[in-house]
Amino acid sequence: MRTLKFLFAGIVLFAVSTTATAQLGSSIGIKGGMNYSTVTKGDFEQGPDPRVGYHIGLVGEIGLVPKILSLQPEALYSRQGFEYDNVLGNRMQYKLDYINFPILAKLYLFKGLSLEAGPQFGLKISEKVDYKGENNTPPQENNYNNFDTALAAGLSFNFPGGVFLTGRYTQSLNEVIKDSDAKNKVFQAGIGFKF
Repeated sequence: MRTLKFLFAGIVLFAVSTTATAQLGSSIGIKGGMNYSTVTKGDFEQGPDPRVGYHIGLVGEIGLVPKILSLQPEALYSRQGFEYDNVLGNRMQYKLDYINFPILAKLYLFKGLSLEAGPQFGLKISEKVDYKGENNTPPQENNYNNFDTALAAGLSFNFPGGVFLTGRYTQSLNEVIKDSDAKNKVFQAGIGFKF
């Protein structure tokens, strides 16, 4: 029930933001791209390996100071996770999917190029662990936090006509696996279009 309330609150937030966007004459669009995700070492014996995934979703931009500063709310489906070889030689792939809601301040440095930074709130919608090995039992599922609070920062370049390219780094503030001290970290590269 808490998960549904969180998802509903995110959808309402995005809807309100996009309504304000339309009223202010700003923009709304779509974006997608590649994720290169892993977690901080935490309590793992050695550093986990990355998982390559993708993200796709909606993006809005609400002008605050014309051509200088705007607010950029987003709603993104994001495939994240990591891979790990434990000390017994078993290979595990952690597949964690989220609906993320970044709310970013966007500062235009010069024409087309902008710096964006702000908080991101995530809701885990699925988890799966693929396990290869015979020397141990697979890790428990349902051992992952349902919510992910993070900080995000990146750059975007906007081309005439609405096309834009973006690169971003996101670092979680809370642990992804309970009692592990391991936190999500995700590099994203994407392309989008604003109407």
